[in-house]
Amino acid sequence: MFDSLQDGLKGAFKSLRGKGKLTEGNMRDGLKMVEQSMLEADVSIDVVRSFMGRVSERALGEKVLLALAPEEQLVGIVNEELVELLGPVDSTLEFNKDVNIIMLCGLQGSGKTTTCGKLAKLLQRQNITPMLVAADLQRPAAIQQLHVLGEQIGASVYSEPDEQDPIKVCTNAVAKAKAENCKVVILDTAGRLAIDEELMQQLKTIDQKVQPDQVMLVVDGMTGQDAVRSAAAFHEALELNGVIMTKLDGDARGGALLSVKHVTGVPIRFIGTGEHLDNLEVFRPEGMASRILGMGDMLALVDEANKLVDEKEQARMAEAMEKGRFTLNDFRGHMMKMAQPGLMQKMMGLLPGMPNMGDISKMMNNSDTSGQMKRMVGIIDSMTADERVDPSIVDARRKQRIAKGAGVEPKAINELLKNFDMMKNVMSGMAGMGATEKMKKMQELQSGVMTPGSGMPRMKKPTGKRLTPKQRKKAQKERAKQLKLMKKNKKQGEG
Repeated sequence: MFDSLQDGLKGAFKSLRGKGKLTEGNMRDGLKMVEQSMLEADVSIDVVRSFMGRVSERALGEKVLLALAPEEQLVGIVNEELVELLGPVDSTLEFNKDVNIIMLCGLQGSGKTTTCGKLAKLLQRQNITPMLVAADLQRPAAIQQLHVLGEQIGASVYSEPDEQDPIKVCTNAVAKAKAENCKVVILDTAGRLAIDEELMQQLKTIDQKVQPDQVMLVVDGMTGQDAVRSAAAFHEALELNGVIMTKLDGDARGGALLSVKHVTGVPIRFIGTGEHLDNLEVFRPEGMASRILGMGDMLALVDEANKLVDEKEQARMAEAMEKGRFTLNDFRGHMMKMAQPGLMQKMMGLLPGMPNMGDISKMMNNSDTSGQMKRMVGIIDSMTADERVDPSIVDARRKQRIAKGAGVEPKAINELLKNFDMMKNVMSGMAGMGATEKMKKMQELQSGVMTPGSGMPRMKKPTGKRLTPKQRKKAQKERAKQLKLMKKNKKQGEG
């Protein structure tokens, strides 16, 4: 996601590395590189000018501790301004009526019908199963596609294949939802290859007749400023409640995402990050700014992990871990879920300090991660039921038999058992933590600030006062002490 933008910003920050303090002279080149990377990412020129004006004013006027690197200071300023540019956003969907209607609109090819299924899947995680309405009568395959999606997620789909008027389809669907006490209805309206008067008039009529509670525009994040212009036109006609930006897992440069709210005033509410029906995320400005700067997104990572295991499975696993019953059967289940195409790349991209998605994809392809997971599953399948439940009984003789059955060397069995022990220790550590404590830890990781006594010192904010030589020396000693402690904790973690 946004590889070129990430690389450009990293280059800007790197140019300041090693400088003693922020000055107008050593900041000019860095700021120019930030501006250039945003323009190359197809960000609206008005957005770039406004954004750079605020960043430059703060960066060139900032007084900071001499012990704080200019690179870190600029990263902090850019991060705060990115969050300001993208937010604030309230992605909460409130359903206060007997029947709550969400209308999705957009151009053909933006992924609108698939997004209907993804949004329904997202609502199911909140114990709400909506009715999907096939009101796209322009594209021949749209009705059938929505029925297939509904079948996959277990949601009902309302359609009238012989009806030519989408307004009647929508009004009849809402009436049926009321009769069946269906709380949420999602309308999949028709699109066009381009914006035209007929399309807009049809959407306006549906809006007037059905009166949806939420009108969401689905736009293709790979179309750059065309997506922004589409959002502006639709908002003028319908008064949108939000934008759902799709295809951000591809070669999107980031221009549309960074421009749409500033230009149109319409916030991004959700983002599509893959083809799977689980790949619709609630948009969080803080998390997205962190991803753009290559600092990961721990809250999104936790959400992805929770998608792999439903609530019942989580409860079962928690009970098993409390009793020390994490087995190779459980480990095998995790491996099978992690082997989903593209999942490992996505989760690695959410970790702090990782390279951009393009580099991660190359690295994953070179490392044959999918093949390694399949080999581990094959090894576990070659074990007896007793060995899977109690791996401690796997001695040298059993390893030889298992290796022969799985077609691997005996050392592969040792590697598997080592990986299993590592995961078991991690799962045991998490088992004793409550949900609130887990979320607190993730939020601390996301902000980069750990609480006192948790292994990392709290970073002090700049006071804006110039230090005396004595104070400067003391600050440098304290920073050296902090770095030493961080290295020590990292070694302990690796051990």
